[in-house]
Amino acid sequence: MSEEKSKEEQVRAVLEDIRPYLQAEGGDIEFVALQGNVVQVRLRGACHGCPGAQMTLKMGVERRLREVVPDIEVVEPV
Repeated sequence: MSEEKSKEEQVRAVLEDIRPYLQAEGGDIEFVALQGNVVQVRLRGACHGCPGAQMTLKMGVERRLREVVPDIEVVEPV
């Protein structure tokens, strides 16, 4: 279980690093859950409902998370 906690802490740290970039564009991201190797996030502000949100998740958030936590499979909005 400590490995799982460590993974969650790493995910949270990466999201905190990414947040200022999203906030600069009027958006935000919130960690919701880590279920196995799936990260669930909530997009807020300008990111919520934005046509580019899916690309931001896949090319930005998911890519960065995989660099730090390689076993992350997917990041999904909830």
